[in-house]
Amino acid sequence: MLVHLPDRAVLAVTGEDRIAYLKGLVSADVTRAGPGRCLWSALLTPQGKYLADFFIHATADALLLDLAAEQAEMVRARLLRFRLRSKVAIAPLPLAVHVAWPDAPQGAVADPRLPEAGFRLLAPTPRGTGPVAAWERHRIPLGLPEPRDLELEKTVLLEAGFDELGAIAWDKGCWMGQELTARTRYRGLVKRRLVPVEAMGRLPPPGTPVLDAAGKEVGTVRSGIDQVALATLRLDALHGPLAAAGATLTPRLPAWMKLPEPA
Repeated sequence: MLVHLPDRAVLAVTGEDRIAYLKGLVSADVTRAGPGRCLWSALLTPQGKYLADFFIHATADALLLDLAAEQAEMVRARLLRFRLRSKVAIAPLPLAVHVAWPDAPQGAVADPRLPEAGFRLLAPTPRGTGPVAAWERHRIPLGLPEPRDLELEKTVLLEAGFDELGAIAWDKGCWMGQELTARTRYRGLVKRRLVPVEAMGRLPPPGTPVLDAAGKEVGTVRSGIDQVALATLRLDALHGPLAAAGATLTPRLPAWMKLPEPA
């Protein structure tokens, strides 16, 4: 299936300093992007909190950022703050973003997060043959976040799987927000995770509080479709039972997710 994502946009980062410049600002090692291989990465505040995430595609003369359209201008402006004397330009590029699974259309590259995620394709015009809802039904059970599942200037990358899903290069040196991200990792400070949940009853809308058996709030529902959603939950609530707006929620932890060993 090939799905056009109309809520995505593309920014082109050009100029001879583009690789070194972006490498020092985002969580992935930009030098590893190349023909047939894209990266997933994030832009953080200096305090290590989430601002945006994107896929980085490399061409002969540009790095192309596939990102949420609503974040594009903010990301462009934030990145340009740090341009200083770097020979870099950042501008929108009129390309359509697609996802595909299980087969790869011509020109697509593998989604770097999981083999099951499928492929991503940038094309001059929309080529989708399936509805966006089909992508939602595919990605949510896999635990793959979209920006609407994360909290601006609040979410820490390790809460949303960015480490296990390959968006963080721990060996590339400093980048913006790296210090807090590393401290969170090495000190075991993660207290909540974004996980898929299955609903029995009507699926609660995004923002609905999640309660444990004692009625204590332990998380929040994020995006969802049909009877599945993503929810941000405290670690001690990941094995339920849970409730939200009259529905019973059962966490369905994906195989890739690594949780701390019980004390």
